[in-house]
Amino acid sequence: MSSDDERDEKELDLTSPEVVTKYKSAAEIVNKALQVVLAECKPKDKIVDICEKGDAFINEQAGSMYKNVKKKIDRGVAFPTCVSVNNTVGHFSPLASDETVLEEGDMVKIDMGCHIDGFIALVAHTHVIQEGPVTGRKADVIAAANTAAEVALRLVRPGKKNHAVTEAIQKVAEAYDCKIVEGVISHQMKQNVIDASKSFLSVSTPETRVDDAEFEENEVYAIDIVASTGDGKPKLLDEKQTTVYKKDAAVNYQLKMKASRFIISEIKEKFPHMPFTARSLEEKRARLGLVECVNHGHLQPYPVLYEKPGDFVAQIKFTVLLMPNGSDRITSHTLQEIQPTKTIDDPEIKGWLALGIKKKKGGGKKKKAKKAGEASTEAEPVEASSTAQE
Repeated sequence: MSSDDERDEKELDLTSPEVVTKYKSAAEIVNKALQVVLAECKPKDKIVDICEKGDAFINEQAGSMYKNVKKKIDRGVAFPTCVSVNNTVGHFSPLASDETVLEEGDMVKIDMGCHIDGFIALVAHTHVIQEGPVTGRKADVIAAANTAAEVALRLVRPGKKNHAVTEAIQKVAEAYDCKIVEGVISHQMKQNVIDASKSFLSVSTPETRVDDAEFEENEVYAIDIVASTGDGKPKLLDEKQTTVYKKDAAVNYQLKMKASRFIISEIKEKFPHMPFTARSLEEKRARLGLVECVNHGHLQPYPVLYEKPGDFVAQIKFTVLLMPNGSDRITSHTLQEIQPTKTIDDPEIKGWLALGIKKKKGGGKKKKAKKAGEASTEAEPVEASSTAQE
């Protein structure tokens, strides 16, 4: 067996510097793509156009990398750009014919991902389309999602248990008088696997369970927090709005319709591992074939769910590498100025936020200067009086 074959046999993880580089390259692209999409989020702009620009940017940037390697490297969109507004929980990435536009004051959740050679970086961010600071319940729900994400970052570390993270996330949301949205799962990620078996819930319910697990060094997680000013029990209003799917490689059911067989072969070729949007398929045949593919388990749908009208939903998602020297959050975006109505007084939550992310270096070594824009290892809860300081 050649050394290349041996390398392919062994599961590639963060012990390989090449793997770390690919994760960080994917993260750099998706962080830039998020900025591109945010700049496009203006009143009267069509959501489908914004989603297409996000995906096109990721594919273009990823396509320019690893061009001169002998073995072809798959790269591009790992999760299609979704722009979900106000009480929409997520996964809104409409078809080209959709006329939905953004409006002044909309709370916009942008969710997207990039991969290089199957190593995935995901990010989601919440932004309100307005000048000046965000106040009231909109600010509360953004603060709830963001503070819960900061706590999760500090608790997803080697030796800690997944259920402890779930309990902490719920406690943070309650402090802001918000609910964590049911059914949202944060997954470990591996090469070509966006939802590996290790995971944790943001909120535990009788209907949703995950296996007990302990976090380990050299693992990668997408931490995904979705908070709501409503009851956190979203509903599916229209199945036709679902456009994001993922192929289930374990299913081999023989499809009956010609359109379904055509679509599934196109999906196997173009999107064997990653979620995709129906916009990327030949649209007329897709409409006919997708239903049979979903009904027989070939495709896992990412439904568009809703809280009640008037509720606001915020999402924060980032990718974290559990490195030997501590946690490395590789995707993120700075929040706009928010002024929530609630403050965090709970000493347990403050204790979690005070935990460092990086391991302290041994005595006698010089402290490495922090690069511009690098996140602090200690987080502050977003307080009612918080204002942006210049």
